[in-house]
Amino acid sequence: RLRAFCFLGVCRGRHGNRGSDILMVMTPPDFRASPRRALARVFYLRGGTLSVARRLLGKVLVRRWKGKLLAARIVETEAYLGEDDPASHAANGPTPRNAPMYGPPGHAYVYFTYGMHHCLNVVTGREGHAEAVLIRAAEPLEGLDVMRRLRGLERAESLLSGPGRLAQGLGLTLKENRLDLMDARSVLQICEGPRRRERVEESVRIGIRKAAERPWRFFLAGNPNVSKLRVTATSSWRRSKA
Repeated sequence: RLRAFCFLGVCRGRHGNRGSDILMVMTPPDFRASPRRALARVFYLRGGTLSVARRLLGKVLVRRWKGKLLAARIVETEAYLGEDDPASHAANGPTPRNAPMYGPPGHAYVYFTYGMHHCLNVVTGREGHAEAVLIRAAEPLEGLDVMRRLRGLERAESLLSGPGRLAQGLGLTLKENRLDLMDARSVLQICEGPRRRERVEESVRIGIRKAAERPWRFFLAGNPNVSKLRVTATSSWRRSKA
């Protein structure tokens, strides 16, 4: 029976350059031996969706796929803020496709796009507000042999470096849409996990046309698993953020 892992000492502090957000976490030597527990639902409500998008960095996606355990550390996210966000799937109100966004927080919203890619989002905020965080990239931790087979690639840094790649590498499809990420029986959970002393940066969102100027993309600076798409907006939108 799959459980998620928590139970790490966490401290946050200001350090180095002005505006930097440094994450300092005591990491167990082997996360597979650590107690496992999914993030509580309150995590997805506290502080608003932009805060959730930042705090998801360093958390671990735990995926059970055909009897195999896959785990990957989140290194890049984007926030989408409901009907007032022109880039959100909810910009034009409720539809059958975006219905999971209006549901309880802490559920998966998986959609199919461009006729070829699935993308994983996590529903955030109060029920009915249709806010979500797109999981853009992750660092493989366990099950790399399965991820390589699913992706048809060998290089670890390329396995999950983008939302479509991430879904493919973790075997995510529309079957995982609406999953409760807190359910111990779920084949997908998000848990506390190994993080290191790192700086969180933000930039404009990428791969969209509407409201693309909003700096609602968050990533771990210097992590090689962050998606390789280049931001074309002015550098003032690519900065450290506390």
